[in-house]
Amino acid sequence: MDKIIIEGGQTRLSGEVKIEGAKNAVLPLLAATILPTEGKTLLRNVPILSDVFTMNNVVRGLNIQVDFDQAKNEILVDARGPILDEAPYEYVSQMRASIVVLGPILARQGHAKVSMPGGCTIGSRPIDLHLKGLELMGAEIHQEGGDITAKADKLKGATIYMDFPSVGATQNLMMAATLADGVTVIENAAREPEIVDLAILLNKMGADVKGAGTETLTITGVKELHGAEHDVVQDRIEAGTFMVAAAMTSGNVLIKDAIWEHNRPLLAKLMEMGVKATEEKGGIRIQANRDQLKPVTVKTLPHPGFPTDMQAQFTALMAVVKGESTMIETVFENRFQHLEEMRRMGLHLEILRETALIHGGQQLQGAPVMSTDLRASAALILTGMVAEGKTVVSKLNHLDRGYYQFHEKLKALGAKIERVSEDSHG
Repeated sequence: MDKIIIEGGQTRLSGEVKIEGAKNAVLPLLAATILPTEGKTLLRNVPILSDVFTMNNVVRGLNIQVDFDQAKNEILVDARGPILDEAPYEYVSQMRASIVVLGPILARQGHAKVSMPGGCTIGSRPIDLHLKGLELMGAEIHQEGGDITAKADKLKGATIYMDFPSVGATQNLMMAATLADGVTVIENAAREPEIVDLAILLNKMGADVKGAGTETLTITGVKELHGAEHDVVQDRIEAGTFMVAAAMTSGNVLIKDAIWEHNRPLLAKLMEMGVKATEEKGGIRIQANRDQLKPVTVKTLPHPGFPTDMQAQFTALMAVVKGESTMIETVFENRFQHLEEMRRMGLHLEILRETALIHGGQQLQGAPVMSTDLRASAALILTGMVAEGKTVVSKLNHLDRGYYQFHEKLKALGAKIERVSEDSHG
């Protein structure tokens, strides 16, 4: 297993950084490629991440042809032949997002069997909203032995109110509804940019999806879908991570092609702190002097609120800002694990249920730390850049699920950072 070694201290990031296609968009887009019975689907701007390889294998396991041209960042999917209705356990079990194949398989085949999903340990993330919605559309669902079996000769349009605007459930139900009889209305739907991106692809395939990006989605079922070409939207969480990295190192970084609208909640909090954020022709420029930044209170919420996927990285920024900042995590109940690792680096904090009080601005010391989930990995690496001395971050399998060449991008901006394998790091 690899480790990342950071020499921290007076690192100041400067330059420009390119952002990949969004991990959280490409996984449901790949699930959508199961639906068409005519033509092939070409996805461009695909990030080279371990989660993408896993999802490719989930789709391949259904007897669908998937070709990933990494040199071009393109995936070509041919789902025209007969497909299987059982998703392969060995891949589904590795990644929670793979549950989104349930809706497309069921809609196309009338029957689907998918294992209970795996993934990051950041809370319970139950899938009952996915199953409740499919039941309202006429599916019979059974859970046994770790498997979910769903059956519906033909799904029927329904009005579905979601108790919580779950991104995964919204995506699953949207895809299932594209081939259902009649009209499906999803109320209190998730509004993330990745939902909009999925709707764009589905509509290119011949679906009739309206209202993406609002809390009410209306999907009129069609008889069949065909292949399409689509560019994956830019990864707002990767963009946000580099915005935070620039701010906490008193940097000056252009995040190329970053989309202001997608990062609005994060940008609002950065500017409230005193970070200078400017929209330029080439992207968003972040400039800061961390000694002049002010503490803030942040509460994670479903989009368009502050994203839970930026919580860990933002706490790293709070750690260098003088005074007491507050982070309230309302989306996942187990997402402060990285703070215990930061405590090893000298961070003073108190955690009371879903609230973390961070006493920032004190000198942090490099230490050996371990990633607990994907965004925690990035947060620990960013903290290592501002801590005195050497920080070693291990368990990078989490990092590789969501960031492509993260250490190389940071190095190009001026960070003193290396990635080594266990063997070469005696």
